[in-house]
Amino acid sequence: MKNYFAIVLLLIPTVLWAQGGSYTIDGKLAGIKSPTKAYVRYRIGSDIHADSAQIQNGAFSIKGTIEEPKQVALFVDKSYALIYLEPGTITVNSADVLENATIGGTPLNVDYQKLKTMLKSSTDKMAQLMKDYQSATDVQKKSKAFEESIDKRNEAIQAEQKKIKAQFIQENPNTVVSLDVLQQYDYTPDYAEVSPLFDGLSGAVKNSKSGKEYAKMLAGIKATSIGSISPEFTQTDTAGRAVALSSFRGKYVLIDFWASWCGPCRVENPNVVKNFQQYKDKNFTVLGVSLDRPNAKEAWMKAIHKDGLDWTHVSDLKFWDNEVAKQYAVRSIPQNFLLSPDGKIVAKDIRGEALGKKLEELLTAKP
Repeated sequence: MKNYFAIVLLLIPTVLWAQGGSYTIDGKLAGIKSPTKAYVRYRIGSDIHADSAQIQNGAFSIKGTIEEPKQVALFVDKSYALIYLEPGTITVNSADVLENATIGGTPLNVDYQKLKTMLKSSTDKMAQLMKDYQSATDVQKKSKAFEESIDKRNEAIQAEQKKIKAQFIQENPNTVVSLDVLQQYDYTPDYAEVSPLFDGLSGAVKNSKSGKEYAKMLAGIKATSIGSISPEFTQTDTAGRAVALSSFRGKYVLIDFWASWCGPCRVENPNVVKNFQQYKDKNFTVLGVSLDRPNAKEAWMKAIHKDGLDWTHVSDLKFWDNEVAKQYAVRSIPQNFLLSPDGKIVAKDIRGEALGKKLEELLTAKP
């Protein structure tokens, strides 16, 4: 399931212009009979904070205070639901379990419930797709026909969800929920698609802290659109030497964003190796940019050697704060950008067979 192979930088955004204060979460989950605990976890600065309450006969009441409204996860046992913590009384009601709960009581949660209702049909389809995939045998999962069938269904559901999300954003320009939906609209957003949606938001939403951060990211997406000249950068390689992107001018270059800890990246690496070996003598190379964690240089280098990645690698070892990743608006990995010899971006986010086909198109001499 190739589209599930992205490791996403989950932005729990929502730093709003509203004031913080006291909140109460009043819940009733008819499907929960035995005593257990409900809790929310959220970050205050660099600290993780938790508020909780016991569930008795399906009912609970969590109380706390927040500095500013934010989207968080409400947990009950191994299940969770996203809610907005904001001043007031938040209601969580379900005839059975948490996943099926209706969230309301406060403005942002009313808006978010509206979105969930709009998405319910496609969400159910995605849940069924996951069940079908997980229940398949190992033999089925290795079948190309099965994989293509799953991918086709997944792509159709994602397209349906994007259409609904765009409708919600357009119909609800005054709520920060729309900004949050836009931030999570796509792993690799297309500027021409998301820019008009952002422009349609109210001034208050766009001028919020999260709105300004998204506008900055949007500028990065525009700068790395297909047809643009790739932004210049310099970062150190495994030996500590500075490597400039411009030093690769004159060749086709695949800027490959990955990390040793990224499972999907490691799954894709053999495909990149295969294409590198096939086309390295035809004016093509790869430049790896790693999002490995601080103090993880050994893991980074070990992965390079183990996977046979015989090309130049750079990193500042800042995890998701990698300066090049931020410059290129990278929010998920693996992700890549294919550059022409003059530095123009000719393709992006191409993996699997698509990478080989694109390189064949560009690098194989035509009769």
